[in-house]
Amino acid sequence: MKIGISCYPSVGGSGVVATELGIKLAERGHQVHFISHGIPFRLGKYFRRFSYHEVQVNNYSVFQYPPYELQLASKMAQVVEREGLEILHVHYAIPHAASAYLAKQMVGGKVKVVTTLHGTDITVLGYDENLANLIRFAINESDAVTAVSDALIRETRELLGITREIKRIYNFVDTEIFHPLDVSTFKNELAPEGEKILLHMSNFRAVKRVEDVVHIFHRVRQEIPAKLVLIGEGPEMPHVRRLAREYGIEGEIYYLGNREDVAELVTLADILLLPSKKESFGLVALEAMACGVPVVGSLAGGIPEVVLHGQTGFLAPVGDVEKMSEYVVTLLKNPSLWREFSERGIARVKENFTAGEIVTQYEEVYRNLL
Repeated sequence: MKIGISCYPSVGGSGVVATELGIKLAERGHQVHFISHGIPFRLGKYFRRFSYHEVQVNNYSVFQYPPYELQLASKMAQVVEREGLEILHVHYAIPHAASAYLAKQMVGGKVKVVTTLHGTDITVLGYDENLANLIRFAINESDAVTAVSDALIRETRELLGITREIKRIYNFVDTEIFHPLDVSTFKNELAPEGEKILLHMSNFRAVKRVEDVVHIFHRVRQEIPAKLVLIGEGPEMPHVRRLAREYGIEGEIYYLGNREDVAELVTLADILLLPSKKESFGLVALEAMACGVPVVGSLAGGIPEVVLHGQTGFLAPVGDVEKMSEYVVTLLKNPSLWREFSERGIARVKENFTAGEIVTQYEEVYRNLL
């Protein structure tokens, strides 16, 4: 099949999943074309396997803001015509599904549009009355719609009144990349006295409740020597640094920024912290489990569909940093329990979230449309 993929190319779960999906589809012999304003994050060494079509946004003086959505639609239509694309698989309802709808009209309906909902387009933008009708339209006009969790499907139906079929297809990880690795040398550099390592990775938006991560870390350090590794960048970082200074623990925190060596960094950790207010799936939790790292997080969105409470991690109500701290200490003080959670997490990923199974589900969606 000839498949076009549009996603946000920057760091984030949707871009990661879209890129990994494209890689796996290409490995199965499909022709994959990425259409976006930048080369997708994590494409890296695989780039030569794909065609990449850059959306160039011209800033004409007549426009107050660059018309990215229109130029994306125009580029989509060009690639469909030139390359004979059969499927446009877009990640996020807006702007990508809306642009794909325009592109489909421009080429006389000769391409099918598959829209995957990842969360922000529903859980944040869907509450904006100025955008809700457009999101609803983009979803209803897509030829097929998927979502990354049952929780996201429920919220989409409740918030937007969507009644059409939405197929749940979970995110996945490549277990050839995400698995327990020997990073003992690096770990000794970060924790030379054998301290436990807590890790948080996100885009540092308010919805991730990153300050809760610092609160939890501070509480844990009262009982167990520990270090905190933070991966990512975003608007909440100044607040995180301020809170760490107030607690006097900034010297115990490593701020590593955006990184591509995610598997190695995740494997470093003893515990992954994910206290988000909203999380439609929680890809980082899946990556941690694949690497044998238990998760302590919140009972938000799709996280309970990934992390099994009391088996592969512990979950508490959003904002309950005291309970989350207790869970972290429980795991770190009980090596046998930690090993059980670690082993169950690895097994759960292999049984339910491997690329082979999930990519096949997407192929079935494409074939049903064609």
